[in-house]
Amino acid sequence: MSMTDAYRSAEPNSDSSSTTPKRLATSIRKLQKHYVLKSETVKALRGVSFDVPEGDYVAIMGPSGSGKSTLLNLLGCLDKPTKGSLMLGDDDIASMTDDQLADIRSQRIGFVFQSYNLIQQLSVVENIQVPLYYQGNIGPKERARSIALAERVGLGERLDHRPSQLSGGQQQRVAIARSLVNDPYFVLADEPTGNLDSVTTEEILTIFDELNQEGRTIILVTHEDFVADRAKRVVRLKDGKLHRDDVNAPADRERAREMQRKAVEELLKEGDR
Repeated sequence: MSMTDAYRSAEPNSDSSSTTPKRLATSIRKLQKHYVLKSETVKALRGVSFDVPEGDYVAIMGPSGSGKSTLLNLLGCLDKPTKGSLMLGDDDIASMTDDQLADIRSQRIGFVFQSYNLIQQLSVVENIQVPLYYQGNIGPKERARSIALAERVGLGERLDHRPSQLSGGQQQRVAIARSLVNDPYFVLADEPTGNLDSVTTEEILTIFDELNQEGRTIILVTHEDFVADRAKRVVRLKDGKLHRDDVNAPADRERAREMQRKAVEELLKEGDR
């Protein structure tokens, strides 16, 4: 059974009799990335292959030096592979120019960063609109969409606030809303809970759960097992190769969510004592 088939069969509402495969948000085939440092060639990725169907929720993990950051840069169209292919829809980024990659980044990928990467001089709504500015696509309809996204992540009462007036969790909510404004192929999140406390981490992971349930494709890079336990799949890299590609069963994912909710509840109770 392929990983895509295994993923489909693990979903409680999937139709096992259907032979129509899910469309792919991205497809990676024999991906290699080499860097030349002084006179030495470093092979950061050594033939990685896997698919991400639309609606999937994938956590990418691996120790330092595993190729995780390199893969993140390639998925984000910040770099091009040395060999192999990385498809976004029907387009292979390996054959694109730098200008085409910039267009892909602004139109087809939603980014969420560990450090939020908000513009301090802009309000919540203006930060959400930033990807639209680069396309010259700002008008009443786009502002209304940005406001709706702010409300979707619980910031409807803080539309005019600047990042300095927001908590870390609120800033990350802005970043999530910003990542959705272009209706991307997938949301690419790089350690999105790395700067957050346990309570806020639970809030952010709940938003990702809900977005995925709504059909959003999420690719999340993390070093925390408890974060990866919430995803549908965990792709593990080691020494530049695909080490494991495991499906998290729905029951295991729900158990992980419940354990984390209880841990947060206990933490909040301790704070009230």
